[in-house]
Amino acid sequence: MSQQHPAEQSPLGKSSAYVSVYTPSLLFPIAREPKWQELGLDAENLPFHGADIWNCYELSWLNPSGKPEIAAAEFVFPLRGARIVESKSFKLYLNSFNQTVFSDRREVLRTLESDLSVAAQGPVMVRLLNMGQLYQGGMSQMPGFCLDDLDVRVDCYEYDAGLLQLDSNSEATRESLYSHLLKSNCPVTGQPDWASVSIRYAGPRIDRASLLRYLVSFRQHSDFHEQCVERIFCDMRALLGDSAELTVYARYVRRGGLDINPYRSTEPGMPENFRLARQ
Repeated sequence: MSQQHPAEQSPLGKSSAYVSVYTPSLLFPIAREPKWQELGLDAENLPFHGADIWNCYELSWLNPSGKPEIAAAEFVFPLRGARIVESKSFKLYLNSFNQTVFSDRREVLRTLESDLSVAAQGPVMVRLLNMGQLYQGGMSQMPGFCLDDLDVRVDCYEYDAGLLQLDSNSEATRESLYSHLLKSNCPVTGQPDWASVSIRYAGPRIDRASLLRYLVSFRQHSDFHEQCVERIFCDMRALLGDSAELTVYARYVRRGGLDINPYRSTEPGMPENFRLARQ
């Protein structure tokens, strides 16, 4: 018998009543460590730095006069937080703000930071943006060479780390590559998750065609966004060697007003939270 996925107990894939009055208990956290163990990672000695950046475009509440307020929100979940939050439960939680009165934006911000930090078991940073700020942010494009322009034959759509290869000229290089062809599936509902992924590295040269075939092999793979990015990081690190610099940053397409953007890197620091056209 296959082992039940932790998210099977969450609202994911189930009919859910939308609660419009503040209800923090709607949040459904999932421990990170079991997936780290599956990848052979030690939670106390992870090979990467990083964070998970979530962007919300469907946040609203009532001010003391009963007038609705709206905002976009940026949530940064740290890796030192022991848990992620299942996305549908997050959407239901945010929806519970809709008919709730808050004194001002500061109270909304404090409430979000407090509830999410408890759920994640680590300090979650929150930023609220008004519509002017959101407009000024504009659209961005990933830097580097687009792998999608390669003329390659692809016939593997089941995850296969063995597709990754070094270039025949494996001299050391530093480059930025990206693809818009990353697609995986939700491990509970089977719904498709679409993403663009940026890969920056310094080490022996990767065969670009093999990297594109490898990324396409996630097409029928089932995992959460964060876990797909960690799997890509670990597979590439195994190919490049422990001394290589490596960053994997995926920008997933929005679903239900939320997009999730996991960032894993050998280098400390935080990425820019840019927005792509599909987001």
